[in-house]
Amino acid sequence: MLITIALYFLAINVWTFGAFWHDKAQAIAGGRRISEANLLTLSLIGGSPGALAARKAFRHKTRKEPFSTALLVIVAIQVGGLIGWFLLA
Repeated sequence: MLITIALYFLAINVWTFGAFWHDKAQAIAGGRRISEANLLTLSLIGGSPGALAARKAFRHKTRKEPFSTALLVIVAIQVGGLIGWFLLA
């Protein structure tokens, strides 16, 4: 069970990182972009570490509002949930 969860989080974070990379590449090339809603959904379902790493690595979506605020709210909720889970476990 724990291995399955770890593999899920690895996969979703690699996918999210790749999505941010692809979106940045498309932005440079003037191509079809990935919607902010899709990027935030990937973050919401567990890809927020990958999203934060990609933002730093590619300097992508770092000043875009309200995207940045929404991403940070997702991260804060997830961190709060993990802290609560560990305290109650």
